[in-house]
Amino acid sequence: MLHTDIPTGADVSALMVARGPASVSIYLESSPLSEFVEKSKLTFKDQLKTALAQVRESAQDREARLNADKIEELGNELLGDSQFWVYLSNSLAVFITPEGIRTFRLPNRLPQSVEVADRFNVKPLLRSITFAQTAFVLALSQNAVRLVEVTADLPAHTISVYGMPTDAIDALGVPSIAGRAPNGRIQGSEGQKVRLHQYARAVDQALRNFLVGHSRPLILVAAEPLASIFRSVNSYSNLLETGIRGNSETIGDAELADQVRPILDEYYAAQLTDLSSRFMDLEPTGRAQKDLAEIARSATFGAVSTLLVNIESKATGHLAEDTGAITFDSEDDASNYPLVDEIVRRVYEHGGTVLAVRAEDLPSTATEAAAILRFAQRS
Repeated sequence: MLHTDIPTGADVSALMVARGPASVSIYLESSPLSEFVEKSKLTFKDQLKTALAQVRESAQDREARLNADKIEELGNELLGDSQFWVYLSNSLAVFITPEGIRTFRLPNRLPQSVEVADRFNVKPLLRSITFAQTAFVLALSQNAVRLVEVTADLPAHTISVYGMPTDAIDALGVPSIAGRAPNGRIQGSEGQKVRLHQYARAVDQALRNFLVGHSRPLILVAAEPLASIFRSVNSYSNLLETGIRGNSETIGDAELADQVRPILDEYYAAQLTDLSSRFMDLEPTGRAQKDLAEIARSATFGAVSTLLVNIESKATGHLAEDTGAITFDSEDDASNYPLVDEIVRRVYEHGGTVLAVRAEDLPSTATEAAAILRFAQRS
């Protein structure tokens, strides 16, 4: 079983703005299997040693040396917490300063890395919230309806929705949906179809009140003709075209989650394809950039609407606060920081959207990042 604690948007924002002379970011592969516990601990111990060497190498005074000692103490305390290492996921992210330590157990398989700077290396963490593997599932039939929440880190579970009918008869207040339609004239299959439309609208109304402010995908599980009828009255903007056909009454929450995950993978892949096509269309107009130096300047002035970043980017250096001009640094040490992380922070600061992707998912010939702009930049 995966034991995960996915960071929230607030967690990521707090890590992005944190500043300190000795901020350590460690990512390592881990495993929920007990036989890999010692390997994970050994990897973390080696990474901690690497980080401490960088912190101590850059220490110029007694306070800086004490910072290294505090970081070592916090890291060793984590190593000594036997219960923590028993419950892991596929990757582990650890952020340490002399003041404290934060850990996140992630379902994504992230590349191993160690960074020491005046800020955290948050970029790999973005992957877990870019494609959150989270959705609502509407399991709908004439005899039952339920809304199931599927997440990456918890078992799927049914949610209580205020005003949701228990079934078609409950929604309509009639002894049977097979009788005459409300106008008293239509009966048989036509009357039943009219009543199913009423039932679907009652379900949609309950969902509408519950889903206000949400943007998660909604996936429908239903048999025909109810599936088509519900789609015809649905008012939620992110109901996915791909659903699960069949009798939802016979599918448990856990089985629903298993069937939903491939649909979510397709949904995320389609998003990347659409963004890549949009980038290619906008690049000739000056509203798309793939050069990191250009993107840094655009991010600084709030021009970036959507940013795709390579989670494995190794570019380090500094960004000028006022202009966004990049100074690249070939050495990865405590005197610099990951450039893409700082660009991401500035995009977030101006209300932009950031997606963390693999290198092969970047559009065109981009290698570090690709940006879609709110307006064309002057050369």
